Amino acid sequence: MLMAVPAWAAFAAAYISWLMSPLAIVIVLSVVVGLGMIVLFGYTSDQKAIGIAKDQLKAHLLAVRLYRDQLHVVMGSYGKVLRGTGRYLKLAFKPLLYVIIPITLMIVWLDRSLGLTAIQTNTPFLLTVKISKSTGFSQIGNEADDTQEAFNDARIELPPEITASAPPVHVSDENEIVWRLQANRDGAFHVKIIANGETVTKTVRVSSQLAQVSPECLRGHFWERMFLSGESALPADGSVDSIAVDYPARNISLGIADYEMNWIWLFFILSMVAGFIFKELLGIEV
Repeated sequence: MLMAVPAWAAFAAAYISWLMSPLAIVIVLSVVVGLGMIVLFGYTSDQKAIGIAKDQLKAHLLAVRLYRDQLHVVMGSYGKVLRGTGRYLKLAFKPLLYVIIPITLMIVWLDRSLGLTAIQTNTPFLLTVKISKSTGFSQIGNEADDTQEAFNDARIELPPEITASAPPVHVSDENEIVWRLQANRDGAFHVKIIANGETVTKTVRVSSQLAQVSPECLRGHFWERMFLSGESALPADGSVDSIAVDYPARNISLGIADYEMNWIWLFFILSMVAGFIFKELLGIEV
């Protein structure tokens, strides 16, 4: 005989499921970061000097309103407003660096989970390999022949969980080869690409849950790798320039009339709101 599930148990299960959703993660993260930003700004800034600079700006702006019929007073007040603004920005610059740098790194890292979705099982996806236009010289020194050979002979070795659902497409103008693949179960799988006698590997993440993915594997391009790739760089002298998986972009549902938003914009808005609330509660000058 089946036992009825208590209402509190159903509510708890739904609540836990919501806590694991991207929307809940962004909300909690925004509140925590908003508090952290304000506290860090308060500890790393000269609060007294910032308070004085803000009061002086208010006084100069008030003078503009009170003496608007006296041109020399208004012009002098505008000059003082500009100088006061420069003084305030100088006081706030260093604390803002302490706040912005770690948040930027955090956003780059989290975007690989919250900005993209993993590949779904039994759903076709594309893997694109770009062959370098400079693959090294053959014995006769013909670089173009080496590039063409690597382009024509490139192939992939798939794990048992991933199969090719169509023949590869060669895009000669871009030196790219595109495979359409499909996975039959969740997991992190390694696809091997063999070109010009060289073997490189790309990880493909398949999951119906929130998962961290790396959309592209690159050769060189240090700053681009910092923002796009979570994998080691491809060999600098190798034949493969990049390997990309077309992970779908994720937009977070707000639960309001099917409205969706990129998580970075949602995080930015919520963390600013949380920051202003904590600023007032903690009495920190910003």
